[in-house]
Amino acid sequence: MSTVRDAAVVVTGAGGGIGAALARRFAAEGARVVVNDLDAEKAGAVAAEIGAVAVPGDASLIVADARDALGGTVDIYCANAGIGAAGDALSEDDVWSAAWDVNVMAHVRATRLLLPDWLERGSGRFVSTVSAAGLLTMIGAAPYSVTKHGALAYAEWLSLTYRHRGLKVHAICPQGVRTDMLTAAGTAGELVLVPTAIEPEAVADALFAAMAEDRFLVLPHPEVAGFYRSRAGDPDHWLGVMNHVQRTWEGTAG
Repeated sequence: MSTVRDAAVVVTGAGGGIGAALARRFAAEGARVVVNDLDAEKAGAVAAEIGAVAVPGDASLIVADARDALGGTVDIYCANAGIGAAGDALSEDDVWSAAWDVNVMAHVRATRLLLPDWLERGSGRFVSTVSAAGLLTMIGAAPYSVTKHGALAYAEWLSLTYRHRGLKVHAICPQGVRTDMLTAAGTAGELVLVPTAIEPEAVADALFAAMAEDRFLVLPHPEVAGFYRSRAGDPDHWLGVMNHVQRTWEGTAG
């Protein structure tokens, strides 16, 4: 895409999985890329592979360093780092707090630093890796589902508030993607996500298609649109279907 050639791009959580695929695609399209990950070795390996700069560390605290590495500006920020936290209503507060901090507040902290420049210039692009769990839900993962709903809500708020001032926002909402996070989802992931899992590169393809069309919602699994409509059109039916999936997972479905 000509629109990203020479663009200054930050991808968080890019030591592997979706983040690495996004970083590779942006670099292949001619962007100048910062690869961020908590794991400095993984960030460095991806950066070396694609001719990018590694800026390891907490995703919400590296904006200034990433901006410096890119010559003083950030054109596109991909908030991809996330925690796939399993758990339920009985999970401890620290489990919920960690998911909230990484999946939502990291996005807020980053945009606090990015928005003034973007609004002054009249251009900028914020990409949020949400999950289909943010549109629907995920069994066995209350902290993940709730905070991914929050990430989607924040991306929506950014878009409706600032689109007339040049900010473009994209929310990526895949189902299963063949990454370490899918493996960590355990038996719930095997039941719900594995059967239709895609490669991370397909997520990058979906994002670039959405950017070409200036489209907010990025659905690497097109069937998610139908599920989302079903959920909105008949919530009780949707909840009944998902409860059957829950009971199947528990081994109690009749």
